[in-house]
Amino acid sequence: MKASDRSGCAIAARSGALKSDFRMLLLNDRNNGISAFVILSHQKSAKRSMKNRIVAIARYTILEAVRTRLLLLTVAVIGVLIAGSFLVREIAVTESSRFQTTFYAATVRYACVFIVALYAIASIAREFQDKGLEVVLALDLPRSNYILGKLAGFLVIGAAIAATASLPLIPFAGWQPVAQWAISLAFELGVIVALSLFCAITFNQLMPAVSFVLAFYLLARALTAIRLISANPIADAAAVSHQIMTRLVEALALVIPALDAWTRTAWLVDNPASGPALFSIAAHSVLFVAIFASAAVFDMHRRNF
Repeated sequence: MKASDRSGCAIAARSGALKSDFRMLLLNDRNNGISAFVILSHQKSAKRSMKNRIVAIARYTILEAVRTRLLLLTVAVIGVLIAGSFLVREIAVTESSRFQTTFYAATVRYACVFIVALYAIASIAREFQDKGLEVVLALDLPRSNYILGKLAGFLVIGAAIAATASLPLIPFAGWQPVAQWAISLAFELGVIVALSLFCAITFNQLMPAVSFVLAFYLLARALTAIRLISANPIADAAAVSHQIMTRLVEALALVIPALDAWTRTAWLVDNPASGPALFSIAAHSVLFVAIFASAAVFDMHRRNF
């Protein structure tokens, strides 16, 4: 679709010329990099209309992931990591199965985080660059509906990737620990997806957004260790600089989730996770997804297109 055609659609929609069951239709043309949205209108109530719009955006977000072969890429990465785990198993002197499970679980977790974050940010950045988002916002679509629709689609994609990455672990650890590990990974990817959406809208550039998300994830993974180091210094614990750094680390712990307690490999090789631990992970995941989504909606409303 040419830029003139997109502009014509927007003008026609503003003037009420598009009189059909679909108020706005932006064709999906992957060869030209155009994103796809079908926003339903003329519903019985505003609440139902908002729900259908969010579902439509989420549906086309998932469809975009299918057409760009994201799942195929994930399967290829999983295959490489499985091959690497068999290599680790062969060179291990003792407890080869334990080493294989630990290697695969640890590496596939980081791989899933990287894939989901990069895809979410690249998808939003592409819509900014292709001006497809401007056509969407030119119509009667609230910006919050767009954010919620994209978030819902990315959450489904993250859950699908978590389930796919967990399947090879079943022969090594059994279905119950793997199910707990997969649920925790899905919640972890949900937090990363929400953060990626916020960073993509805020920075509007691929590299700064990806760098911020990866830095946040690594800090969240290492935060507990950093707190232990700051609480037990080797020497000069009474120094002013040490006190300042300790308070800074504790302040960060209040606003950053301790992801080292999520998706633990020990659940697969030692003892499964407890019910309260999974409930705590779910509650924290919902909280941080809501915070990042609210921040993304706020930043989206303040932007001028």
